[in-house]
Amino acid sequence: MNKTKRTIYFVLGWVMVALGFIGALLPVMPTTIFLILAAWCFGRSSPRFEKWLLEHPVFGPTLVKWREQGAIPLRIKAIACGGMAFGYASFYYFARPSPLLAGFVAIFFIASAAYVLSRPSI
Repeated sequence: MNKTKRTIYFVLGWVMVALGFIGALLPVMPTTIFLILAAWCFGRSSPRFEKWLLEHPVFGPTLVKWREQGAIPLRIKAIACGGMAFGYASFYYFARPSPLLAGFVAIFFIASAAYVLSRPSI
């Protein structure tokens, strides 16, 4: 892979790590998906930081299980679906979207929740 692509993946990896850590602090923002994406980016740009992320004491075990089995812990599934429901309710209440937009956003959240729930549990 050329240096430009590696640099782009490296920067994207750190952006995903930052978003993941923000998500760990904010209840309405996901964490795991950003860290999965960060590990993927680092896997293409920096074996050192990929290893750091996969061996992280808090996030590493979940990332390794995802890589090995495509599995998500039940607790994380519940948090993800609850966060999506809260996010949609907040969007609907505060944004007062048109029925069409509300429907599209609902479909997106339902599809996302269905994907999360369809993954194996650990």
